Amino acid sequence: MAKNKTALVIWLLLLVILILVILVAYVFFVQPAIADRQSRAQAEGYEYAIVSIMQAASQCEQAVPLTYQNVTVNLINAECLQQQAAA
Repeated sequence: MAKNKTALVIWLLLLVILILVILVAYVFFVQPAIADRQSRAQAEGYEYAIVSIMQAASQCEQAVPLTYQNVTVNLINAECLQQQAAA
């Protein structure tokens, strides 16, 4: 009977150690990798947004409206204004 209790305690300790190892692995390896991927995706999103705005403004067809919360600003490329003035 004492052997069964000892074996049970050993298995429980091994289970606790396994859970702690998984937790440490998550905190030091998985979580930083996820955070790094999110940071790269966010940076790519910013870059895509800026390039899209620049491309729309360079077409000189119309002002590009930029809205944040309740404020809207119309972006006009200065080169387009110079071209219209020269024409």
